[in-house]
Amino acid sequence: MNEPNNNKTLLANVPDAVVHTKKSFSIVWLVPIVAALIGGWLAYTAISEKGPTITIAFKSAEGLEAQKTKIKYKNVEIGQVESIGFNKDLSRVVVTAKLVKGAEKYLTTNTRFWIFRAHIGTTGVYGLGTLFSGAYIGVDPGKGGAPVLEFEGLDTPPVVTTDLPGRHFLLNAETLSSLDIGSPVYFRQIKVGQVVAHNLAEDGKSVTINIFINSPYHKFVYKNTRFWNAGGLNVSVDATGVKVDTESFVTMMIGGIAFETPVNLETGIPAEDGDRFTLYRNHKSIYEKTYQKKAYWVLHFSGSVGGLAAGAPVKFRGIQVGKVVDIRMEFSMKNKAIRIPVLIEIEPERITVIGEQPKDEDRLKITEHLVSKGLRAQLKMGNLLTGQMFIELDMQPNAPPQSIVWSGEYPELPTMPTPIETIATGLARLIDRLDKLPIEQIGQDLQDAVQGTGRLVNSPELQKALHSLNEALKQVNELAANLNTDTAPAVGTTLEQTRKTLAAVEKVLGSDSSLNQEARRALEELAAAAGAIRTLADYLERHPEALLRGKGNSQ
Repeated sequence: MNEPNNNKTLLANVPDAVVHTKKSFSIVWLVPIVAALIGGWLAYTAISEKGPTITIAFKSAEGLEAQKTKIKYKNVEIGQVESIGFNKDLSRVVVTAKLVKGAEKYLTTNTRFWIFRAHIGTTGVYGLGTLFSGAYIGVDPGKGGAPVLEFEGLDTPPVVTTDLPGRHFLLNAETLSSLDIGSPVYFRQIKVGQVVAHNLAEDGKSVTINIFINSPYHKFVYKNTRFWNAGGLNVSVDATGVKVDTESFVTMMIGGIAFETPVNLETGIPAEDGDRFTLYRNHKSIYEKTYQKKAYWVLHFSGSVGGLAAGAPVKFRGIQVGKVVDIRMEFSMKNKAIRIPVLIEIEPERITVIGEQPKDEDRLKITEHLVSKGLRAQLKMGNLLTGQMFIELDMQPNAPPQSIVWSGEYPELPTMPTPIETIATGLARLIDRLDKLPIEQIGQDLQDAVQGTGRLVNSPELQKALHSLNEALKQVNELAANLNTDTAPAVGTTLEQTRKTLAAVEKVLGSDSSLNQEARRALEELAAAAGAIRTLADYLERHPEALLRGKGNSQ
């Protein structure tokens, strides 16, 4: 029983243990700490060096591969395609790509992306290296614009990139002709640029062509520089022979543009980027003057306008002032007549005004004044071989008074018939008057007069009178013969006696006697009567009808 008590005593005498905690770093924790630091550093590095993620929509993903296709700028890799998918309506291919850090500042609304593959262009073969390395996505960093991360890819690579020095210019043309993207631009037969884009104007009446002139050649483009279509061949024939003009063999095949500043114009100030010019048909046409103001008038013709076509010149005294724009045919229900309206375009600036320049309303008043003084439009023959017509404006002082008609869509200028129409109208009037003449009655009267003359000539009384006159003439001849034979011997005696008698008579019939004067007057009247009878006989011989109708009606 004493043994448990001894144990308690011993335990009570044992001193209490004091525990002291030792502060020290265990090497075991070093590994996870280092791992955490490395992971954080890697995460920070990944996040800090991570570039932007963008999406690009293309029509086709031909040649592209996810996690393989690169994005390059000047052949330097700046990104990679991560994935390829579709948009919601499956109309476009959406490419998701990651770019290197720092690229975000170049991603704006003006940035362009395109797929660069091997292709054959109008001016050569490009991208042969992609046949081995594969296609890649090219980028042209834009200048300015708002930051974006979604883009619409180009269908074809751009001809000119943003970093290329030079200037863009716009050309207005009626048609695109043989021009296309990449067509060359020449200056003095040296290639200095190319066509970079073209599109139809909003009104659909013209084509806008965007060209780029490389530096330093853009400094030769001035405000008054003229551009023309240099494609194909320009062949001309003159006294010196046949001339063939072309810029190069390339322009013959794919077209091209050339420009120069005509020497007859003063050199203007240098053109600015984006300036607009007119594209002329050929080199010759650049010397033709162009005018901005247009005035439209309508002319109405009732006769034929054969040979007149749209584009025919409108001239004033031989100088062109406009052209024909449209020709139509109208039927008036009110007048039940057909007329042909011709719309013409007048360029008022072709007429140089000396002194103070008139306003538009003043020009209309001047035109009204000219019309009141006889200004008329008339069709004229332009080419006898082809039958082409043109419209001539000229002053016609003898024209009937007319004025401008302002009630229609276009003001109407008065017209005059063509010279042929005037002659035809005169002939028609003459024929109408001839139709009104009693031709049959005149013919019947003339026939009756001829028959009456015939009856008079062939009448028995006239034949009898002529026979009696013939007999009388025979007797006179016999009497003259007898006088020569029988009476001649006694003539001498008789003459002597007669001389004496005449001496006595001379006293009575002297030149101063009244009897002599009366006899002389009677002889003169007799001679005049004989002359009148001779004249009457001659007239009746030429105009026998005068016996019936009189002298006045026989002429």
